[in-house]
Amino acid sequence: MSFQSLQAKYKIAQQESRAWALLRADNAPYILAFLDDIFTDDSEISYGEARLLLDAVLERSRELGTWETQNNATTYLNQWIRQGWLREMDDLLTKTDSAETALRFCRNLHQRASNTTASHLRIVQEAVRELVVALSDNSDDRIALLENKKADIQREIDAINAGVIIELDDNHKRERIREIYQLASLLTADFRHLEEEIRQFDQSLRIAMISDDSSRGAVLQSVMDKEELLAKTEAGGAFEGFFQLLCDPNRATELREQLRQILAKPDVASHLADNQARFLGQLMNELNNESQRVFRVRRRTEQELRSYIESGQAVENQAVDRLLSKLEKIAVNFSQLDNLHKINTSLSLPTGTVQINSPTAQRLKLPSEKIETDTTLHQNSHNASDMVLASLETVKIGQVAEQIFACLKQSGALSVAGLVECLPINAGLEELVAFLRVAKAVNAPDLGQRESCIIHDKNGERLQVSIPMLLLSVDLFPTDLNELPL
Repeated sequence: MSFQSLQAKYKIAQQESRAWALLRADNAPYILAFLDDIFTDDSEISYGEARLLLDAVLERSRELGTWETQNNATTYLNQWIRQGWLREMDDLLTKTDSAETALRFCRNLHQRASNTTASHLRIVQEAVRELVVALSDNSDDRIALLENKKADIQREIDAINAGVIIELDDNHKRERIREIYQLASLLTADFRHLEEEIRQFDQSLRIAMISDDSSRGAVLQSVMDKEELLAKTEAGGAFEGFFQLLCDPNRATELREQLRQILAKPDVASHLADNQARFLGQLMNELNNESQRVFRVRRRTEQELRSYIESGQAVENQAVDRLLSKLEKIAVNFSQLDNLHKINTSLSLPTGTVQINSPTAQRLKLPSEKIETDTTLHQNSHNASDMVLASLETVKIGQVAEQIFACLKQSGALSVAGLVECLPINAGLEELVAFLRVAKAVNAPDLGQRESCIIHDKNGERLQVSIPMLLLSVDLFPTDLNELPL
């Protein structure tokens, strides 16, 4: 890329980047210090609490003469929200991606470690090794790479069994724990970026709905298409992958326990500041809160879009936009007419006297005096009805039994894996369990072997499972399927 292209690129970033605007603000040190202080322990803070804290900071700064300003806290908070450095939702304030970027830049100016080269090289080497294994098309090469990795692990195991324990010195401990903190502090960057993309998606969709004369069906199709594109962006894909890992209870518990063990060692935790150690100790809770906020933002956007579409406000905006465009054309033509004030028109204004002498003389419509309603008292039940229990089941086992019976009637005797090929499973393990429950209910003979089949869960993930080989046939089913002990 040429010098001219690069300078144009950076000039656009200087004009449009909110993070750059925050760093260039006249009172940038005070804004960054306040944001870093109030979001040290929590990622969210109520608007009222932030206003009280900022008022106290402003009063103290005026006494010391460090921040000469006449504005109050409300003025500053609203200004920072408009600038895109803070976001307010449900009376809660959070940092935006721009504010997080500016804060991270400033922290790196002071926390730049000079001895992390070895740690970085180790991370790069491991990442390169894993990528080579994943990209290799040759099974022999993959096996060779994994065997080398296995040999390295085995050498470490043999050394430990022989009583050889490699201990880290203080420099390596400081390097490793600070590297963990730096990587963990970057995890929330994708959350902030995804929030920005969700809001931009909402804004662009509303603009498109106003600009285009589209039906509701076309609008809904556009919503679904853009939701799919949103999930395929870098931030969206990173969040989806991260959330899948976060939902794995084994890996989440393992990470939480390992962080607790690390921070319990004084010679390791002493290399971190108090707020850094506290952040790592609450890392899993923080990540859960961040992911829940992304879901809350996405849910709020979907609800507002649905209300916007159903209310017909988009159609009204389109009509207003067309009317304004028509008026603009008429106004342009006015300037091309000569002696406009001398043109006769057929406009007449009906005039007359007001027939009402006072407001009390006007008869107003009275509401209905009374609404007759028939109400019947019902005694609440402490037990859920069959209808309620049935609605709670996502997989209707009765329907599954009917589908299996119809498939066996058409194809003959089949195992459970054969039934899965005939009736693909798209609801995950719950639906597979329903198949097995039907097989157990009809006393399907167990052939003493195991078979594998492919199913899909509700998210579309492909799962390969191994199940007992049970043989089902129509003869095993009763005449009335309702008699099955399901």
